[in-house]
Amino acid sequence: MESNLEKNYDPKGFEDRIYKHWMDNDYFKAKVDPEKEPFCIVLPPPNITGQLHMGHALDHTLQDILIRWKRMQGYSALWQPGSDHASIATEVKVVDKIRKEEGLSKLDVGREGFLDRAWKWKEEYGGRIVEQMQKLGDSCDWSRERFTLDEGLSDSVTEVFIKLYEKGLIYRGNRIINWCPECKTSLSDAEVEHEEKAGHFWHINYPVKDSDEVLEIATTRPETMLGDTAIAVHPEDERYKHLIGKTAILPLVNREIIIVADEYVDPEFGTGAVKITPAHDPNDFEVGLRHDLEQINVMKDDATINEKGGKYAGMSRYDARKAIIKDLEEEGLLVKIKEHDHNVGQCYRCDTVVEPLTSDQWFVKMEPLAKPAIDAVKNEDFKFVPDRFSKTYLHWLENIRDWCISRQLWWGHRIPAYYCEDCGELVVSKEAPTKCEKCNSTNFKQDEDVLDTWFSSALWPFSTLGWPEKTEELEYFYPTDVLVTGYDIIFFWVIRMAFSGLEFMKEVPFKHVFIHGLVRDADGRKMSKSLGNGIDPLEMIEKYGADALRFTLVTGNSPGNDMRFHMERLESSRNFANKLWNATRFVLMNLDEERIQKSSVEKDLNVADKWIISRLNRVSMEITDNMDKFELGLAVQKLYDFIWSEYCDWYIELVKPRLYGENINEKRAAQYTLTYVLENILKLLHPFMPFITEEIWQNLPTSDGSIIVAQWPECKENELDKEAEEKMELIMNGVKNIRNVRSEMNVAPSRKAKLMVLAKSENVIKIIVENEEYFKTLASVSEIEIVKTKDEVPSDAVSAVIDGAELFLPLDDLIDFEKEIERLEKEKSKLEGEIKRVVGKLSNEGFVKKAPAKLVEEEKEKQAKYEQMLSSVLERLESLKNKG
Repeated sequence: MESNLEKNYDPKGFEDRIYKHWMDNDYFKAKVDPEKEPFCIVLPPPNITGQLHMGHALDHTLQDILIRWKRMQGYSALWQPGSDHASIATEVKVVDKIRKEEGLSKLDVGREGFLDRAWKWKEEYGGRIVEQMQKLGDSCDWSRERFTLDEGLSDSVTEVFIKLYEKGLIYRGNRIINWCPECKTSLSDAEVEHEEKAGHFWHINYPVKDSDEVLEIATTRPETMLGDTAIAVHPEDERYKHLIGKTAILPLVNREIIIVADEYVDPEFGTGAVKITPAHDPNDFEVGLRHDLEQINVMKDDATINEKGGKYAGMSRYDARKAIIKDLEEEGLLVKIKEHDHNVGQCYRCDTVVEPLTSDQWFVKMEPLAKPAIDAVKNEDFKFVPDRFSKTYLHWLENIRDWCISRQLWWGHRIPAYYCEDCGELVVSKEAPTKCEKCNSTNFKQDEDVLDTWFSSALWPFSTLGWPEKTEELEYFYPTDVLVTGYDIIFFWVIRMAFSGLEFMKEVPFKHVFIHGLVRDADGRKMSKSLGNGIDPLEMIEKYGADALRFTLVTGNSPGNDMRFHMERLESSRNFANKLWNATRFVLMNLDEERIQKSSVEKDLNVADKWIISRLNRVSMEITDNMDKFELGLAVQKLYDFIWSEYCDWYIELVKPRLYGENINEKRAAQYTLTYVLENILKLLHPFMPFITEEIWQNLPTSDGSIIVAQWPECKENELDKEAEEKMELIMNGVKNIRNVRSEMNVAPSRKAKLMVLAKSENVIKIIVENEEYFKTLASVSEIEIVKTKDEVPSDAVSAVIDGAELFLPLDDLIDFEKEIERLEKEKSKLEGEIKRVVGKLSNEGFVKKAPAKLVEEEKEKQAKYEQMLSSVLERLESLKNKG
């Protein structure tokens, strides 16, 4: 029959059309169906500021593979999509837009004006990433798309805040927090990225009051000394025991500070004496609480020194540092400066160095919430894939501090806390109070801050399904089955979803956390704007197609490990799609219109048919097993090998004589097998390469409906045929070995040669003789002769060994001695000429002296290569002349 597939594989010609077909037919929609098992993945919500990058492309490809696979297995498979409001990132974009377009600041337009502009910005740009996800082939249920600031999710955020507050798990307090001077907001520990940087230890003498003694202190941040309120030493440190309880004089400030004993101090590190600045260091803050020390914050929110910094007030923290060092030097209090590499905390959004400082903020008390989340992993209520990431999760939770959840921003969920403006009474509620229960005032002001973005993201697995309402979706799809995410947000997101799910749903939010690595460039470097090494997935889709990109991202991918992105692999993936396309066109052109039933051809299936059907079933079983273990890279490699090598390179070649022959029954058996295996190949490949498989499926005369809902192939025990596999293994090894021998001897495919077989077993002889046709068509064999001893084989015959037999090809059949000698004589003359030219060049002193060293080296390499080639030619000539 004529093929309706275009002659050339061109993904641009059908990918958008295929996606529209899926959308128009509601194939992505998941329903609550008591007759089906549920399967649910929640999409890690991308920021509305985002553009699809290679990390997203990998993350989404892995999720889409799992969803499409489960959908084909008959599950009611929900991939829950949505996007995140991304407080800091969006606010920065909107502030910048207002400044550029209106020449105004955030304060100029006011809160309501700013939020109005932010929502407009969201409407204009927030949908871009969804369109990009669809280009990749994401089969999310878009009818359920959520946004972290939509009404339902905002209600769930308020509900959670109030419940935690009422349980005493949310509180407002003055504690040490991470402050970004650029974004001018607090950050949680997870939002601080640490990078090792070259710095210094400044050693400073602090005089002890009423004494000639000094305490030598080492610090990496001399500007914070303006807020020092103590010096700490270890209680058992003999050097300093006599000073405990005394006071020292704070250099430059001349304020008295107490010397305290605290086990926090490591007597082996530095001088064993530590300056304590409770307002600017998290460890010092804890020491300060234990010793009831004053907290002196010496910085404004832009990291300039405030009025408590005396003469340094108004300076930036780094200018103040220089001035303080200069003044200490002049006063003779600077002992020495040592170079020191240390971890520096930076804002995850803008890379500004974070300043720890004390501030009035809202916090979640983490210890009571952390314990059930720790137990959940220890009891294997949910598992990490690979398991090693459970250690990362546990380490973070076992050392967790209270979570600062307030942000000094306007875009986000405003904290549902209200202050009476007359008596200061604090009320936490869904709506603003109408009257103060303490003083009867009606004047209330809502807290200005918004919640950390991750506070709403933490509720994602159940808030998106309708919580706090008891919806049928929540009942059916929760807990979700798999969370697919990068190892870089275990702290940000996975932990918070775990304790939130356990607190509010009394169940873990997912059964497996499938961790993938980062996509790095070909040299192993992280892709970044600063390095200019980012690769735009949309450009790759435009050039190679979405299927090629998806296939590249999953090939060789193993859970938890980073991968390197090579353009050559993308080319290879496109070549693979092209090979499948061409193989399908060949099959279609050799089919009849009717669908052939297996029962009508079963008796005519030969060893090759039984072999490929058996291999299909075995590969289906192995791939399903790999998928169950999240070994998607292994699964796709097995599928690639089966399609490329066994189906295209072997089986299609094996069936050609029957397709072109006169025997109708044999032809129909071949046609049945070709289509049966192709249909199942397409099903197995569909989760990985959805577009090409759907396009081909729609053009098969034997297929029904859409492949997206076709049944996933399962291993049929009755189609496994070990005997056929063993027979074909022997035949293919024989053919491969004969081809290799002929290739090494440069024998043209058109030149036929006799095959002489010396076998130990009658069974091997039987297999080879019965399948003589394959050796003739695939290995250019003219005839097969069975010999009983080597004496029957010409002494100059070339040989190859396979399991159970030796194969011989008489040299006379392979070579026309006169023509080969003539060809080799020409090759000899050519090589001698090349050697003479190179030797002449290298003998020329002028060339050797003036030419670049690299060019001279290349010529030497050419000489060595030509001499080696000449040696081989001479050896071959001598051998042929002796035989001739």
